[in-house]
Amino acid sequence: MTATARENIALPQVFGVPVPLPTGLDRPYHDGLAASELYVQHCECGTWQWPPEVICHRCHRFDPGWRATAPEGVLFSWTRVWHAAREELVTAVPYVVAVVELPAAGGIRLVGNLLLGDPGRDPITVGTPVRGEFVDRHVSGRDYTLLQWRPVEGEDR
Repeated sequence: MTATARENIALPQVFGVPVPLPTGLDRPYHDGLAASELYVQHCECGTWQWPPEVICHRCHRFDPGWRATAPEGVLFSWTRVWHAAREELVTAVPYVVAVVELPAAGGIRLVGNLLLGDPGRDPITVGTPVRGEFVDRHVSGRDYTLLQWRPVEGEDR
């Protein structure tokens, strides 16, 4: 996919450039996105967790590690947005916001945009397999990468 095409599948920049928390807690996630990889917290006890925390919610070990996982999952929930919440999004509606469950990462769920050919008309079904796409952006002199989701071609929807 060309850089121009990649930019066209992302919503207009409205909320600023995503950056790691001041504590750096989620830096591995952001660094992974920049490398087109998905990193999420994974503790030595085997627990995957999202959002990141300073302590494992299962075994209570401090500073759980991070592990790469496949950006593949299933559509857990979604909503089709018809009314722009901000003036800058008027030209972007409709768009679809999805909650994606990652079975390979203990079933954690991530939120992102669902990329469709026609976001106002394409059918959407909970349980549809989806694959992550890393979308590079450049805004206000800064580069960053978003993780967005697309239904897997050829799957029953």
